[in-house]
Amino acid sequence: MDVYNLISFAGIFILIGFAWLLSADKKSMNFRVIIWGIGLQIIIGVFIFIVPVGSNLFSFVNNVVIKVLDSASAGAKFVFGRLALAPGQTSEVGEESLGFILAFQAFPTIIFFSALIAILYYFRIMPLIIRAFAYVFTKFMRVSGAESLVAASNIFVGIESALTVKPYLGRMTQSELCTILTAGMATVASNVLALYVFGLKAQFPTIAGHLVSASLLSAPAALVMSKIVFPEKDKPETLGIHVRPFYEKESTLFEAIINGANAGVKMIVGIVALLIAVLGLVALVDLFVSALGTWIFGLETELSLKTICGYIFYPLTIILGVPVSDAGEVSKIIGERVIVTEVVAYKDLAVALEQNLLQHRRSAVITTYALCGFAHLASMAIFVGGISALAPDKTRNIAAVALRALAAATLACLMTACVAGTFFTEGKASILFGD
Repeated sequence: MDVYNLISFAGIFILIGFAWLLSADKKSMNFRVIIWGIGLQIIIGVFIFIVPVGSNLFSFVNNVVIKVLDSASAGAKFVFGRLALAPGQTSEVGEESLGFILAFQAFPTIIFFSALIAILYYFRIMPLIIRAFAYVFTKFMRVSGAESLVAASNIFVGIESALTVKPYLGRMTQSELCTILTAGMATVASNVLALYVFGLKAQFPTIAGHLVSASLLSAPAALVMSKIVFPEKDKPETLGIHVRPFYEKESTLFEAIINGANAGVKMIVGIVALLIAVLGLVALVDLFVSALGTWIFGLETELSLKTICGYIFYPLTIILGVPVSDAGEVSKIIGERVIVTEVVAYKDLAVALEQNLLQHRRSAVITTYALCGFAHLASMAIFVGGISALAPDKTRNIAAVALRALAAATLACLMTACVAGTFFTEGKASILFGD
């Protein structure tokens, strides 16, 4: 290990200490959750970054996702033609790409992956995988079966993960509700994950493998941070019980495909609306902040929310094990996610890689893991609204823990980045960065 690996390793415990400072009950720590949560992350990290079999599996998964992603673009190319060609691609009739266009190249992959996930649910493959992960969390971390199931579901799906425990939502403790929100915001849905792969694969060929491993690491991290920030005071109904996921199976395969595709369309509409509203509001606030910095404080450089977030997250970026030469740029990218969503943050990471603004490969890897989650204000509102709709009687309890859950989710994402930084070395760069 070099000094940056050691910093990343120490960062895991520094972040846990910071979560403890934010805790609603500093005396009621579930050390079994903390120890097993860290242990599971370390085991996954060693397997992916150190063990040769794990590295080979990492490369295999990355290649499979990229191949599936290429298949996903077939429908987009048929519908949108030249607009759907990724940068550098040429159509069968010799048309060249017009450059990267988010709406026509990346968004259609969400529809495809939503339909694919629906197929896996129809054949009961996804429920079996989710139950396997939930079993591990329940058995070793001493948390309720319901919150384990949600944490496991969030490795693969988004807000709809709450549906897997719909029968239990109305009787959940406040700590369980905080965990559900945290798990949702600390992870990303697999259909949206395809969006990030599409935007970054040109600059970062193994991005798919890293995002998959980040999703695996973030689930136990979410449980750890949630139970530190909001410890369990009551006895959950499903404590130590292995719960089966609740879901309504479609009657036919084609119905599953149709419903999955339609769900993807709804998600795209939501993302588009979110980006238009949030980015517009941020631009408006930036005008005010910039004017304030110039007129009142006499700043010569233009001040913005991204710059402010960069200053706030700079110490945390150093803790992650990012080299000092890259910390300024990385802290802005990680910090802006809280306001402008991870979609914009990943796009800015792609731009930073394309313009060679990052001097070290580990900076790109750590940033990829740190951004792999819905830990931002807009997502918090979506999850609070979505879960409240499923359990109206718990609306006040859900709203009361929302900000703590956002803090826990942010720390969980950073913890996942620390684990990646602990094991990533330049010697493994050829395998884990795609050379």
